[in-house]
Amino acid sequence: MMDTTLSLLGIAGAMTVGAMSPGPSFVMVARTAVASRSDGLAAALGMGAGGLVFAIAALAGLQAAFLAVPGLYLAIKGFGGAYLIYLGFRIWRGARQPLAMTQDTDASPRQQGHGGRTFLLGLATQVSNPKTAVVYASIFAAFLPREMPRVLALAVPVVIFCIETGWYAIVALALSSAAPRSAYLRYKAWIDRAAGGVMGLLGLRLVWSAVRES
Repeated sequence: MMDTTLSLLGIAGAMTVGAMSPGPSFVMVARTAVASRSDGLAAALGMGAGGLVFAIAALAGLQAAFLAVPGLYLAIKGFGGAYLIYLGFRIWRGARQPLAMTQDTDASPRQQGHGGRTFLLGLATQVSNPKTAVVYASIFAAFLPREMPRVLALAVPVVIFCIETGWYAIVALALSSAAPRSAYLRYKAWIDRAAGGVMGLLGLRLVWSAVRES
């Protein structure tokens, strides 16, 4: 039981650090949350769902599949990079478009009817980066015992979901407050172009890496 607890704590610690590292997921949630707290929380839930997908896939031996079929990893990396480029282009193109916001409660902004779509966008953003799957599999390989107890196999995906959703929910709640939102609206065009540029560069890096490794 002690070994199981230590393995779970090790995975939780490593994944928390990974979730807090800036990347496409952070950019997407941050930008969404400034415009709408409810959509930001929906995006956070999508990130958690994406983490859950990766956790289950890693436990099922995704790393072994990538090693056995190198072309699979390169294909997923290329498609993931292309999606990030598309997402960056959409953000850049809409940089000067005003945000039509109503009120949730008090001073909380809200864009109505976008929760489900934002959840799917968060999920797609999370799973579009195949490097995340490799990171998950590597962390699991480092901390999981050779013979994994069933309770650990069930607990790990739940812990991953809570970490990913919890962190991005904190980001969404923080950036949907009045002061950060006012700063964003004032400099929206520049911030969105920077965010779109970061997304596009990350996507180009993935595509170039896939081409170079092929």
